Amino acid sequence: MPGSRFAAPDRAATTEELALRLRRHVVRMTHLGKSSHVGACLSMADIVAVLYGEVLRLKPDEPKWAGRDRFILSKGHAGACVYAALAETGFFPLETLATHYQDGSILSGHVSHKGIPGVELSTGSLGHGLGVAAGMAYGAKLDSLAWRTFALLSDGECDEGSNWEAILFAGHHRLSNLVAVIDYNKIQSLKPVSETLELEPFADKWRAFHWEVVECDGHDHDALKRAFAVESERPKVVIAHTIKGKGVSFMENTVLWHYRTPQGEEYEAALKELGAHA
Repeated sequence: MPGSRFAAPDRAATTEELALRLRRHVVRMTHLGKSSHVGACLSMADIVAVLYGEVLRLKPDEPKWAGRDRFILSKGHAGACVYAALAETGFFPLETLATHYQDGSILSGHVSHKGIPGVELSTGSLGHGLGVAAGMAYGAKLDSLAWRTFALLSDGECDEGSNWEAILFAGHHRLSNLVAVIDYNKIQSLKPVSETLELEPFADKWRAFHWEVVECDGHDHDALKRAFAVESERPKVVIAHTIKGKGVSFMENTVLWHYRTPQGEEYEAALKELGAHA
């Protein structure tokens, strides 16, 4: 798509620059496809940028490389952000992003692995990603393989009991090759987490299940990198404190932008705050 805003052949020089690009992409993608979940994508953009920019061991030109780290987006409704990261790191052309959530596109609203290099698992029904990730990590441990498994969850989906089965399983088997990341923005689809099902004392609950717990500012890239670098003989959870809608002032900390799609003046204003234009 010559001339498209998605055409940017150069690569981001820093994870901060990559995060900004991801935010611009998801605003444009949700605008073009008239889709939801822009707030959830903006919330985790820094986490995804650090993972894809510095942490994950991947080969974009060899997506099925046996030694790759496995990454599962358990909060599959925020798939636009992962699609953008895959395109920005060379798994498929940036131009493909313009087709997101449109008839005939391979890029569905909830993340899909079908025909998309770099996606390990289709998700969307919440509470399943960590269980699959724990199984992958357990298999790798049994076979003495060096790759690691990462699962990114929303805070709201920690209401799902299946997660706590996986947390119990991983702690029991001391899966040190498993990292869970919680996008802890404190807002679910319809109201705050604390008014739906209170999670606190959240970190203590993970510790009680024999996990290494690291808490950090989920928008501070240095803090995220330090968190991912912590070594442990136990599975690790990074509880990343974030702001839903981060980067666009009128989308921040509001339930509205879980489902609302950016259109018209709101779309133009969002891109302006991100240093871009429609």
